[in-house]
Amino acid sequence: MRHHELFSRPHRRLNQLTGEWVLVSPHRTQRPWLGQVEQLPPTELPTYDPTCYLCPGNTRANGTRNPAYTTTFVFENDFAALLPDVPFERVSVRAGGDASGPILLHAEAERGICRVVCFSPRHDLTLAQMTQNEVQQVVEVWVAQYNELAAIDWVQSVLIFENRGAMMGASNPHPHGQIWANEQLPNEMRKELATQTAYWQEHDRCLLCDYLALELSLGERIVCANETWVALTPFWAVWPFETLVLPRAHVGAIGDLADEGRAGLAAILRELTARYDRLFNVTFPYSMGFHQRPTDSLPHDGWHVHAHFYPPLLRSATVRKFMVGYEMLGQPQRDVTPEQAAARLREV
Repeated sequence: MRHHELFSRPHRRLNQLTGEWVLVSPHRTQRPWLGQVEQLPPTELPTYDPTCYLCPGNTRANGTRNPAYTTTFVFENDFAALLPDVPFERVSVRAGGDASGPILLHAEAERGICRVVCFSPRHDLTLAQMTQNEVQQVVEVWVAQYNELAAIDWVQSVLIFENRGAMMGASNPHPHGQIWANEQLPNEMRKELATQTAYWQEHDRCLLCDYLALELSLGERIVCANETWVALTPFWAVWPFETLVLPRAHVGAIGDLADEGRAGLAAILRELTARYDRLFNVTFPYSMGFHQRPTDSLPHDGWHVHAHFYPPLLRSATVRKFMVGYEMLGQPQRDVTPEQAAARLREV
């Protein structure tokens, strides 16, 4: 498939998870760059920063003092975007003020819980630099948090994610991620639920199981793999070095993983993030998150847990991909093909 003539010319690819298209323009990879050049992140950080509000024993912005934690540490976000005690209320305005007219303006209250997960007490580490046992401890905490939040009767979605690097909006280099539990299913989850459910109902098969089997048979977009997990650049990738991380077994959430699956997840995260760091010899920025089975007590048999990595770097450590203009008003567009991106990540 990698030699198909179509892929050397402008073409669009369908994202099977969202039903949306991405424009691929491989002939533009040689264009000169005269745009913004980013500053490199610091090459060295202290193991402990007395001014960091996430380091052990330090005081956070709201006055709370962190315990002298020695492993992964979780706390309620001091400036949470969602609150658990919001009373339900709905406001709707109909066209022309007519009680029977179509609704044009609609808003409703949204409850939620936001938590912060400090991966390590050390200020200077990333997932790529942590040991297997340390990353596996992070995975175990994610599992416990998912199970705890999923058990709350009004929670429908638990999103575990990490914004790595100032380029992706991280306000602190201390290794940490977040967990947001929503009362309603967020937009991206809603799209993926629709496509995976439709595929399951039509074919009595899992969409991502079939997709992973196809990618493993082709091989050209596989980045790295172990006995239980696979990281690949999806055929429909939007970001230059975007990856999709999938378990080989059909499971809906990381809480469903057996011990070997959790160990394999820790291992694939360490290897993938290390490959990112070696690509441009810099601590690679990205947004990463797990899309897991909705927690509304329905079976969702077709849902296959997976993690998305969305890194912004394009040509080097200082040149990023901007989603502007055509991307914002039309559809996503990329120059480097997913096949080229996967090959580069395999090579490091």
